[in-house]
Amino acid sequence: MGELMISDNMWRGATVRLTAIAKEDLPAMARWYQDAGLLRLWNADAARPQTEAELAKWLEEEAKKPNAFYFAIRPLEGETLLGAIELDGILWNHQVGWVAVGLGDRAHWGKGYGRDAMQIVLRFAFQELNLHRVQLTVFAYNERALALYERLGFQREGVYREFIQRDGARYDMYLYGLLRREWEAQAG
Repeated sequence: MGELMISDNMWRGATVRLTAIAKEDLPAMARWYQDAGLLRLWNADAARPQTEAELAKWLEEEAKKPNAFYFAIRPLEGETLLGAIELDGILWNHQVGWVAVGLGDRAHWGKGYGRDAMQIVLRFAFQELNLHRVQLTVFAYNERALALYERLGFQREGVYREFIQRDGARYDMYLYGLLRREWEAQAG
């Protein structure tokens, strides 16, 4: 029988690594919540600033969930917080979960960090958690995210028509899904 090959670098990619979100990250995250344009890409809720204390409470509550995994995105070297990525809403009996990713500082956009973080978390979802399906939603106006998800192999499966209203205009929200076999074929 051949030797079992176990990766000891599950959390490392080509440009980033995933770590736990720490209390020391809260000041940077609170700064992200001052950027309403960023919040309008991430969430359908009304954009509103959040304090470090509010984020600390959120982090504490999220850590208790048995069906969610939250990670900080950091460069391969150093502790700079680039963004966050999560797998949550996991339905273990159906092997299905939701993914979301965001880079908090616009200076880090366009450098491949989001793609690398997504590749790491998809590997974790399919190989470590044994999920069958990973899904996400994205607003029609978030063109950068749409391009990323499609490059990663996600398939547009549905449209929530005129789901969100921003600045007096209505926008669709898309549902995307990626099955394990599709990911395996692309990951090669």
